[in-house]
Amino acid sequence: MSGNSFGLLYCVTSFGESHGPAYGGVVDGCPPGLALSAADLQRELDRRKPGSSRHVTQRRETDTVEILSGLYEGRTTGTAIGFLIRNEDQRSKDYSAIAEKFRPGHADYTYWQKYGIRDARGGGRASARETVVRVAAGAIAKKWLKERYGVVIRGYLAQLGSTRLKFESWDEVERNPFFSPDAAVVPQLEKFMDQLRESGDSCGARVNVVASGVPVGWGEPVYGRLDADIAGAMMSINAVKGVEIGAGFGAIEQKGSEHGDEMTPQGFVSNNNGGVLGGISSGQDVTVSIALKPTSSIRIARRTIDVRGNPTQVETTGRHDPCVGIRATPIAEAMLACVLADHALRHRAQCADVTPPTKVVNPKKIN
Repeated sequence: MSGNSFGLLYCVTSFGESHGPAYGGVVDGCPPGLALSAADLQRELDRRKPGSSRHVTQRRETDTVEILSGLYEGRTTGTAIGFLIRNEDQRSKDYSAIAEKFRPGHADYTYWQKYGIRDARGGGRASARETVVRVAAGAIAKKWLKERYGVVIRGYLAQLGSTRLKFESWDEVERNPFFSPDAAVVPQLEKFMDQLRESGDSCGARVNVVASGVPVGWGEPVYGRLDADIAGAMMSINAVKGVEIGAGFGAIEQKGSEHGDEMTPQGFVSNNNGGVLGGISSGQDVTVSIALKPTSSIRIARRTIDVRGNPTQVETTGRHDPCVGIRATPIAEAMLACVLADHALRHRAQCADVTPPTKVVNPKKIN
């Protein structure tokens, strides 16, 4: 299998399967001199780990990370940072009944057709558990971006099923298991998830991510556009079926007089372009929204075929997230961080000595 790496200068490679001994990753290109410890990665991993509430999979994993290389006396050396996260709570027997069946909406069928073999235990390489590597790599990128450029990357749950969440405060996001920015709606979300779990079904979600403090100039104008790379990174997350930058699909209903982000000496009037103009960061907040589909592994019987092509039905028992979007916020933040770190290094390599001929417009939106 190829395609296990992403990024050019900040390059992340992952390996491992859901029911294998461990997941691991290598970050190649992290600049030297960054103070870093396992605790920096662990904080982010703890935000996405399973078993954190009754509303997510009850697989019990500590997700303890071990840094194997790339550090000396607590600082990055510029060499490859290798890390390992061991699997501790596999229950492979849960998948014995569906080992020869294809779950609708899952990668079972395509893996089987492409490789002629598949690891049915937890989806193998297709498991969303692979995102532990992304979150660990993103934690490194987050810390470097904040210390070097003052970039802050945060996300929140914007919609769960048909319930749209109001953005009230960043402070509320880390105080509940949904990453909800509105504390008042949490009881409603809990009731909905309890009913969903009892029914054996699943639902989708929307997660919004914002990167503040991104300087002007990151990204390439044709191939390697910043927004294109962000979209590709987000689409590589398990279950993501849609990505919006800025106004996204809402731009369809806007007129040019509404969508174009007017500029004044005091700042931008709006941010419909999500902080990216012509593939290059504008200095405004980079805003991204992702749509995650309902979990494919559900208890409700569904029509499918087996490996011999015979019609059958499949019911997925065991431990699964009724909504993968609940734990997706740290993952989306991590992918945005990795892309921004990659483009920061690419910009520094070519244009670090460029002095802008025009004073940078204040990125803050004005009224």
